[in-house]
Amino acid sequence: MLRLRSCVLSHLLSSPATSPLPPLHRLLSAAAAPAASPDSGFEVERYLVATCGLTRTQALKASAKLSHLKSPAKPDAVLAFLAGLGLSGADVAALVARDPLFLCAGVEGNLGPAVAGLTGLGLSRPEVARLISLSPDRFRRKNVVPKVGYYLPLFGSSEDLLSGVKRGLFLLSVDVDRVVKPNVAVLRECGLCVRDIAKVLIQMPRIITARPERTLAMVACAERIGVPRGSGMFRQALQAVACFSEEKIAAKVEQLKKTLRWSDADVGIALCKWPTVLRWSNDMLQRKSEFLISKVGLEPAYIAHRPAILGLSLERRLKPRYYVMRFLKENGLLSHARDYNSMLLVSEKVFVERFIRPHKQAAPHIAEDYAAACTGEVPARFRFT
Repeated sequence: MLRLRSCVLSHLLSSPATSPLPPLHRLLSAAAAPAASPDSGFEVERYLVATCGLTRTQALKASAKLSHLKSPAKPDAVLAFLAGLGLSGADVAALVARDPLFLCAGVEGNLGPAVAGLTGLGLSRPEVARLISLSPDRFRRKNVVPKVGYYLPLFGSSEDLLSGVKRGLFLLSVDVDRVVKPNVAVLRECGLCVRDIAKVLIQMPRIITARPERTLAMVACAERIGVPRGSGMFRQALQAVACFSEEKIAAKVEQLKKTLRWSDADVGIALCKWPTVLRWSNDMLQRKSEFLISKVGLEPAYIAHRPAILGLSLERRLKPRYYVMRFLKENGLLSHARDYNSMLLVSEKVFVERFIRPHKQAAPHIAEDYAAACTGEVPARFRFT
């Protein structure tokens, strides 16, 4: 690799100042070109270890896909191309181990034009390099540019696009015309705006890449749990049901009724307000239910009307803020009419400004006690009989 880069540097230094420089990948390809005839003694496995940085185990596995190679000409050109994009030796080793056939891709006819097309869409060269690392097998296919060209406006930015590809590597393998476009049309019919669709792509790409009939089934399921199309919660409902079969959703509903002591009506209210509750573990719900109902004294119906409470951290928010509320009320520093929910939902900064700092004189240790409670400790002043 160092020899290749030195060759390129020499070429650049020796070029006349007035002559235009050819594209970097062409220089690197030229530098990588072998002498006139193939090396009949070329050993793929040794090349993968010595030049690509693979372990012997990785090289043995990868070499099975490269047994047809009789010369380092094409792999050298590809490695030079990757170096020109800024990929490190570790990046290259990981890429080759994952997709050995990338070493057989044509630089002039495939990889180079792909980079040109993607930078033409607005991706930077480092972003192109990252895309290659995330999905090398798809990058070397000639349809990568039109696919990225379709996805980019949906995501809204190249950074979000790369995040989506990282979460759902199949975004670049699925058929855009037969699968993605029909699914996007369904989401738009359901009232999801461009921003909502971008969030679905990033957070739950399987909704976009599933068979269209499966996506329609997800839509129907979201409606059955009580979230109508056009609702502000419809995207969350889709994402909540996307991971489960009808049977698992039914079992989850029964678990909610048992754990939180909810009626059918309570479940309907909670799911309509916060469908993400379906994705929370039974163990987590059990622990929060015991605290909120048995310790705090909240009614199950109260929680059903405010299900977002269940998404808050038990140790870092539910318990510490309850202790502060209880301490302030028992010391006459807070009205007994103050609602626990209103103390839970404000940000940390607002909570401290409203409920900690105003009481420093009357309760000098409240700030340190609250800080300790947020780490899981229960200070003596917060232990109530």
